[in-house]
Amino acid sequence: MKFRWMILLMSLVAVVLGACSSDAKDEYPNKNIEIIAPATPGGGWDATARAIQNVLDKEGIVEQNMNVVNKPGGGGEVGWQYLKNKDSHHLSVNSSLVIANNLLGQSELTYNDFTPLAVLATEWIAVAVPNGSDIEGGIDLLDRLKEDPSSLTIAVGPALGNNDHLSFINVAEEYGVDVSELRFMVYESGGDVLTALLGGHVDLATFSLSEAQEQHEAGNIRVIATTADETIDGMESWQDQGIDFSFPHWRGLMGPPNMTEEEIAYWDDAIQQMVKSDGWKTVLENNGWNDYYMDSKETKKFLDEKNAMYEDLIEKSGLGK
Repeated sequence: MKFRWMILLMSLVAVVLGACSSDAKDEYPNKNIEIIAPATPGGGWDATARAIQNVLDKEGIVEQNMNVVNKPGGGGEVGWQYLKNKDSHHLSVNSSLVIANNLLGQSELTYNDFTPLAVLATEWIAVAVPNGSDIEGGIDLLDRLKEDPSSLTIAVGPALGNNDHLSFINVAEEYGVDVSELRFMVYESGGDVLTALLGGHVDLATFSLSEAQEQHEAGNIRVIATTADETIDGMESWQDQGIDFSFPHWRGLMGPPNMTEEEIAYWDDAIQQMVKSDGWKTVLENNGWNDYYMDSKETKKFLDEKNAMYEDLIEKSGLGK
């Protein structure tokens, strides 16, 4: 009898331990997290991915190991194709190209192929020229392009259709420039755009203000306009020059298709903690970024609105599919 009770007790313990083991296995996340930067190291996507990984880790928000992987190519296409076939332990940084690549006919992927998780931050976009350029300012530039749209080469990266490109198209189109004739030179990242500008391989560049500011302050390039709504550190905005125009450059985070409600809720909670942390506030300050946080539901609505706006801009540029 005693032996039978011992067997019964051992069976009950096994059942309990098995249930606990199953719960631990099913708990999300339960393995390493991979954050994809769909470009080469050194640009805005890479900086965003590494900032997310660093803050989530140092603030103790996510316990699992997190790694940043670079998957450059195709203006985000390579990284996002990679994400599409992964599980919910893989996330990717995104921006306007997750919408624009499809509108441009460069990808079959759309933003609806992924799970929106957050819009995180914005920064302003700069238009810059080499220090020795005879282009005097933003209005002088637009006047030249209005007279001859193909007279100047414009560096942009990592692809046409990103915020840097679309903001330039927007302001030029409003000024009366035939934007379908503009000559854009496409580079792999913001770092490559800066290198081309410093090397005198292009006449001007449109890229993130944070990527331009250090070389502007060093006197190696001149920022002649920004998409901000005010002067920043002596750099004039388009508004300062009489053009009623501003354009924030946003970046966000998305997951693969078909994430569960529980998985989405986990990241809503984790990212909300992140954006409220001192570590993230320091990231924003150090990079000159502005808080622009939206949760997963707000991000879906935001992407729908941006899709309509970008479709109109791309049609005006003559680049639509």
